[in-house]
Amino acid sequence: MRARAKRAGAGVEPFLAMVRGSGPSGDAFPWTVPALHAFRELRFPAAVTFLMGENGCGKSTLLEALAIAAGAVAAGAIGLANDPSFAGSRALAETLALSKAPRRPRTRLLFRAEDALGFHRRVRDEMDELERLASAIDEEARTLGDVAGGKRRAAGNLRGERAQLTRGYGDDPHAQSHGEAFARILDRRLVPEGLYFLDEPETPLSPTRVLALLATIRGHARSGSQFVIATHSPILAALPDAAIYLIDGARIARTAYADLESMRVTRDFLNAPERYLRHLDDDR
Repeated sequence: MRARAKRAGAGVEPFLAMVRGSGPSGDAFPWTVPALHAFRELRFPAAVTFLMGENGCGKSTLLEALAIAAGAVAAGAIGLANDPSFAGSRALAETLALSKAPRRPRTRLLFRAEDALGFHRRVRDEMDELERLASAIDEEARTLGDVAGGKRRAAGNLRGERAQLTRGYGDDPHAQSHGEAFARILDRRLVPEGLYFLDEPETPLSPTRVLALLATIRGHARSGSQFVIATHSPILAALPDAAIYLIDGARIARTAYADLESMRVTRDFLNAPERYLRHLDDDR
């Protein structure tokens, strides 16, 4: 591995250093979201940046727009250019201007928690198609007799490709839980010196798996990768040396971990859950 990659997070310039917005270009979504309507500039000084805030604050839409503007591909079954769920994000991306990267990432990937199901459907379909083609070639080879060596080799190559997918994602990806599928895809798709946009990756994961993901992100950041992550997780946001942006109304502001409401609420609840639980029936 090149020396610069080993120093990721400690002196290596991020792929994504700054993004400027030109302002709203309409009165429909996403410009109805206050933070996206007011967005003008965002800097990425760290190997890992978290976008945090309440539901509906615009963090996922901003993350998707950044990924589109950066030329990322989606891990799901439909591409960013054609998926109708990205329409608002594409509109926002058209108003963004990225700073010139000091180096090129080896890969650019957007991965949302819900993409695990679409990705595994695509893998399953590809595995089925490889087996179908190999079986058709086998049938053709049986009619050729002694001159069928090339056909049999072709069938063997197709089954080799299928075996490779099996080693990576299991013989039946649909038999895995959502959390297992998500973790396995990330394990296969993350490579050193990549640019990754993750949307709420903690969603399908147990707390133990979130800690494992935290270690994975830290390891890849040290290998020269950069992450931009939309999350609610105070576990993920605790990553040392990460930059945290809190989206609150029309503001997108750099925030210290200790000042995050999600961290304080989680800590206070775990320390004294009865203080919160006794209010559950207050509205009855």
